[in-house]
Amino acid sequence: MTLAENQHNGSATDGVVSPASIVGLLSGFRAAKFLMAASELGVFEALAGAPASIDVLATRTGLTRRAARICADAMVSVGMLERDGDTYRNSAAAAAYLTGATPVDLRPFIRFSDRFSYPAWTGLAQALRHGPAREIVALDPELQTIFSEGVEALNADAAAALAATVDFGACRRLLDIGGGTGSWSIAVAGARPHLTATVVDLPQVAAIARERIAERGLSGRIDVVGGDILTADLPAGHDCGLLANVVHCFSPEDNQRLLASVRRVVRPGARLLLADYWTDPTHTEPAVAALMAGEFALNSADGDVYSLAEGREWLAATGWRFLTHDQLAGAKSVVVAEAR
Repeated sequence: MTLAENQHNGSATDGVVSPASIVGLLSGFRAAKFLMAASELGVFEALAGAPASIDVLATRTGLTRRAARICADAMVSVGMLERDGDTYRNSAAAAAYLTGATPVDLRPFIRFSDRFSYPAWTGLAQALRHGPAREIVALDPELQTIFSEGVEALNADAAAALAATVDFGACRRLLDIGGGTGSWSIAVAGARPHLTATVVDLPQVAAIARERIAERGLSGRIDVVGGDILTADLPAGHDCGLLANVVHCFSPEDNQRLLASVRRVVRPGARLLLADYWTDPTHTEPAVAALMAGEFALNSADGDVYSLAEGREWLAATGWRFLTHDQLAGAKSVVVAEAR
């Protein structure tokens, strides 16, 4: 075995440090792009409940035998498919999240990653030097739908965890600021029959939220208001505020202005929920948050991740008292505060 081969196997010879960790990182995009392609080509749906040989898989997907084998074997290598002899089947994770056969469907997030995120990341260095080439407030209707549905799919588990674990007993009217498709309000309203909500977001996003809320039969309990949450007057009369995936879009100064705006429209004792990628003081843990900071920098001139300590400082400066910090799902957590 040559030195280069030994290094690529992750070991070291004569004290030479292996480059395996670097090579592994650089190969990450290949696995991701293969997953995006397999989803777009319908590989996981083709194997839903019906394992198949390559010939059968090729027929089901309309691919050539060679193309089907290349794609299927790549998915085996990263754990998305399992292979037993000449038979391929979905892994447990793929069957649960990539076939459309279960309530939690990550295919919209894969479309978001493929159509929106992946192309944007080719410009990361330029965005870090000069700012984003475009911001999420200026998407065309097709990309806006892909973006909104992808973000909703990524956060489905966190929204469900928020609805199930946070004490909403004293809350009757939820103000969902920057609420996107309304998915967080939908989750909370579904779990808390006593509660109504108002979703506020940009007009083009609010239109998507109205459709999604109507599809769930919740138009009578969830209102939608179109407006810029940094400049518009927020609706009054709510006893609980929610900012989910919002603070990472803005600068510390804008976040403090936004928290102060929410405080002005609620009474003392009202609750505030801040669901996001809250980090440790170094901004390096959780690791997913540190990497997502690149996504936010690509989409917003001020996009960033923030530490729990920074969030607590903003709350103290804008009329809120910190109560708890609780994990939701994955790297997402929620800060709970109360209006002073």
